Amino acid sequence: MSETNFSARDWLDGFARELGLDAPDEDTIDKLLDLAGAAAHDSERIAAPIACWMIGVAGIDPIEALALAEKYVSERAT
Repeated sequence: MSETNFSARDWLDGFARELGLDAPDEDTIDKLLDLAGAAAHDSERIAAPIACWMIGVAGIDPIEALALAEKYVSERAT
């Protein structure tokens, strides 16, 4: 692997091109980070990337996914 370090934005833009996708906008990135944070803080850190992968497979919007995650956590707490 190369020693070149990219900014997160540059890396995401480049990887999106490799996947044939548009890069996520800042709002989408924020919601994905919120979802990852919820998954990691409510269980184990490993849940963060896997939760993000799951919403990609499910094909749902990060905003909807965050709402579902928050509902799931609140239902488990009661």
